[in-house]
Amino acid sequence: MSEFLLPDEPKAQVYLDANATTPVLPCIAEVVCHAMQICFGNPSSPHITGIQAKHLLEQTRQKARTVIGAQQGDILFTSGATEGIQTAIVSTLINAKHHTKPNPVLLYGATEHKAVPNTLKHWNTVLEINADIIAIPVNRDGILDLDFIAQHIDNALMICTMAVNNETGVYQDLSAIEKVIRSRNSQVTWMVDCVQALGKQQLNLSETTIDYAPFSGHKLYAPKGIGLLYIRQGSPYTPFIAGGGQESGMRSGTENLPGIAGLNKLFSLLLDKQDETFKSIDVLNLYRDKLHSALVDTFGSITFNHDFACSVPTTLNFAVNDLTSKEVIDLFDAAGIRVSGGSACSTGATQSFVLDAMGASQWQSENAIRLSFGPAATMAQIDDACEQIRALKTVLQANCLVISDSSFPLQELCALGLTQFRHQGACSWLYVTDDQHAFIIDPIIELIPRFEKIVTTQNLTITAILNTHEHQERHCALDLMRSALKEYLVAGEVDKLGWPTNSDKLQLTTHVLEKLATPGHSQDSVSYLLKANNGDVQYCFCGDLILPAGLGNTALDGGDAMKMAHSLTMLAAELNPQSVVCSGHDYQQCFAMNWAVQQQQTPLLQALLKGDIDDAEFTAQKQQADLQQHTQANTLCGYVNAKPAVETSQLSFNQAKEILVEGNAYLIDTREPYEHGANNLSALLNVPIAKTLNIPLSRMAHALTQGQLDKNNQYILVCRSGNRSKIAAANLTELGYSSVYNLSGGLALTG
Repeated sequence: MSEFLLPDEPKAQVYLDANATTPVLPCIAEVVCHAMQICFGNPSSPHITGIQAKHLLEQTRQKARTVIGAQQGDILFTSGATEGIQTAIVSTLINAKHHTKPNPVLLYGATEHKAVPNTLKHWNTVLEINADIIAIPVNRDGILDLDFIAQHIDNALMICTMAVNNETGVYQDLSAIEKVIRSRNSQVTWMVDCVQALGKQQLNLSETTIDYAPFSGHKLYAPKGIGLLYIRQGSPYTPFIAGGGQESGMRSGTENLPGIAGLNKLFSLLLDKQDETFKSIDVLNLYRDKLHSALVDTFGSITFNHDFACSVPTTLNFAVNDLTSKEVIDLFDAAGIRVSGGSACSTGATQSFVLDAMGASQWQSENAIRLSFGPAATMAQIDDACEQIRALKTVLQANCLVISDSSFPLQELCALGLTQFRHQGACSWLYVTDDQHAFIIDPIIELIPRFEKIVTTQNLTITAILNTHEHQERHCALDLMRSALKEYLVAGEVDKLGWPTNSDKLQLTTHVLEKLATPGHSQDSVSYLLKANNGDVQYCFCGDLILPAGLGNTALDGGDAMKMAHSLTMLAAELNPQSVVCSGHDYQQCFAMNWAVQQQQTPLLQALLKGDIDDAEFTAQKQQADLQQHTQANTLCGYVNAKPAVETSQLSFNQAKEILVEGNAYLIDTREPYEHGANNLSALLNVPIAKTLNIPLSRMAHALTQGQLDKNNQYILVCRSGNRSKIAAANLTELGYSSVYNLSGGLALTG
């Protein structure tokens, strides 16, 4: 490891995220270093070193003209595509300050990179243009609606489209777009984002009326921090960066000569017809076919989110049926395969706005995976990628993520005890006994295929499928789950929540499940108590009566704060401080919460149970809080208190190794089982297996009741990136474990 906590040598990996960025080709890195050490002059200097630098700069500019087909117009070197977009939009809007259009509009494609609409909105406000900013819709193939453009182009000050989409690889018919634009408005400025087209499509910009075309080096094997902007001759232009007058006064600041040298070599490779670095379209199509087959062979049920016929072959956007994008990305990443969900430039996004615009389902949009390779990929790299992808099938089968196609499947036994499943803050629970009997509580529609795979592959006997109340947002999940698992479900009459009508309790191997009416959140709310043979409640499945650090919403039809007070008091008589509370929703990402901590973090509950307030005062405070919050939040099932941030100690890799030498120090792997199958944590970190505990977040509640953790021990938590382990570390700290640490950066920074 270097002093910057980065690997000295790259780990073996299959990199399939080229639309986000590409590695710098060795031959390009060589000329970049040469420009940093030998040809390092300032192009503005009058001496020989400066003249040599100036020659390199202008030679690169001329090569750029040939590559993009732009013998006329200006070529500016920029820091990248975002600067180019800013420059084009600012130039247009400053020129349009004194427009006379009665209803001015700024048009952009609905699937454009976010840099475009966000820049339009920003400068439209700053420059007080006050134009309407309108997204041009696309069809299900991602193709722009030409009729819509025709309807709005007369009043347009600017129109922004892209040559190739960064998420789907869909390309636009620029000639058809140009025909519509120029037949109605010869003056409107037109910017085309060409970032993903470079090296993948033939460009002849001088033969078009495109006014601006930004490019970025790092998307095609050149360094980050260098790009260029094409400006058509006569198009509006205002320098975005003023200063020393470099680039003929059009873009000030000393030029990034090493980056420009990298572009020089890149353009040479693209122009050399004898060089085989960049592959032909036929070869790239073959690569895509190979990857397509590997994905289908591995995952079986898979949906591709774009039509290959109108996409460049270097991008495959897909969703694996019944698996979330997070599960797929975590699985790939653990196996050393790098892919992304949607655009790498859209941080924090939960859905793909590109797929939304294309009319894809919410499920496709939320769970989209983008696999992309560069046009310089080799056959050996693609074959290796396909081999590594196919190797994941055994991991998927072993963890019940796909149905085995073997008569003797090498599948692990389903995890015994309690497992939590989540979807957008909603929680579903599966409990499995030693003799392969199980019950499911609060099923979620989106998770039914996942449960179906688990039950089918493990041949479980389902004792019951239960709701804690009739959930308003998943009202039909119970019936759908019962139908999907009917061959494995114990027969018998049940009530509307799934409880057997002829039983007051469900007897399991070593436990008993009892039902307790606990109205409050709704009239029909119940809690299920899983009791050990000694009568202690291990788990309380309370639905939305209680949420981690909060209580359920009573401002709904059937909600009753007074009844909630009675239910909470009655429940308190059944539970012990270590009983684990299993809610129907977890908005705080607590994953595991016992009754003692639940009271500490819910002041209103604590006040009621300590006798500081009576039922009437509880009712008044709860009603007031629910009515106030109901108008401020979209959360339907309950409201939680803002928990104070829990400070967790962060350790570097070397610090963690020092602590792990101590006898009472253990490593907790918080990744899911399917990630364990892709690589081995003990081997990666050189930690004895005996000192490694595999406790994913989904099994944290189970671990609390099974004696897996000792408050006298030290625990270092780890995951892929350090995020999940940080949540788990905070969770354990809240539960009273004092010597808990998080491995900062997770496995990504272990060297």
